[in-house]
Amino acid sequence: MTKILSVFSFLLILNIQVQGQNKKGSDFRVVGYYSLKAAMTADLKTVPFDKLTHINLSFLNPDTLGNFNQDLSALAPFIKAAHDHNVKVLPSIAGGGKHEYYHKLLKDENRARFINDLLLISLKYNFDGIDVDIEGSDIDENYENFVVGLARVLKPHKKLITSAIAIFYKDQLSDKALAQYDFMTLMSYDHTGPWKPGNPGPHSTYEHAVADLDYFRTTRNIPKEKIVLGVGFYGYGFGPELTSKASSMNYGQIVKTFPGAEKSDQVVMPDGKIMYYNGEATISKKTLLAKENASGIMIWQILGDAEGELSLLKLISRLKAGMTKLAQD
Repeated sequence: MTKILSVFSFLLILNIQVQGQNKKGSDFRVVGYYSLKAAMTADLKTVPFDKLTHINLSFLNPDTLGNFNQDLSALAPFIKAAHDHNVKVLPSIAGGGKHEYYHKLLKDENRARFINDLLLISLKYNFDGIDVDIEGSDIDENYENFVVGLARVLKPHKKLITSAIAIFYKDQLSDKALAQYDFMTLMSYDHTGPWKPGNPGPHSTYEHAVADLDYFRTTRNIPKEKIVLGVGFYGYGFGPELTSKASSMNYGQIVKTFPGAEKSDQVVMPDGKIMYYNGEATISKKTLLAKENASGIMIWQILGDAEGELSLLKLISRLKAGMTKLAQD
């Protein structure tokens, strides 16, 4: 009887461990930004729901007076299809660039109404939460109170609150504000770009990802379960002179225009520009980095991907499947 109990206990412990490992593999997030406007008319058969865990729709913003005038009912088929694949859908507010009217909306006298409007939108359209992509100079002294207030109303309804963050404005993000988010997507790209023609070179290296993660994980003490590594499905071209106007291309355009480009992180264009992006090897390394030091990969943006076997999302999906199999083994 003692031996039987020992064997039973061993099998029980082993089963718990395997379940935990499987859960760890399956919990790897793949968050994709997708155009809100495109989602309203998307051919649902072409949307890679099966390879994503979360979709952030970019972007949902009010007018300068704080009024949400958009009729989002056309999103219903997209949201239902996502939910049928167990994919969560969140509208993302603000976005890159300046939105000066946000300073007014986040003030004490306007904040409660703005927060309530976001809650009502998430409930009305069956969203799974709100993604806060307030960046740069749009972050002010009222940002923390806004995030705290939004989290307070969303969480009782089992809605997520997430955020896109970057190292460029790290000192504007308080620990209290960051603590409100269910998880954050770290935008580890745009370390240079067309706005810096005098600083040519890659904008999103593996080394950038390591350093950005190290800051938020170590200096800001954010656990890996609450941070997702962001990668860009696009590139920036510089040259041939420092005075030359920089350009941009999405990954799908790059590999279609330059056969074999997926095997590198840069190509020389006919006009002498060098286009810098992330090819297959770097995306693979970043995905494995995210496995060790984060809880997933975020993609800006899904519509920039290549088709067929050159798809970076397919590559990420295969790597994720390999992680889960490794955990099972």
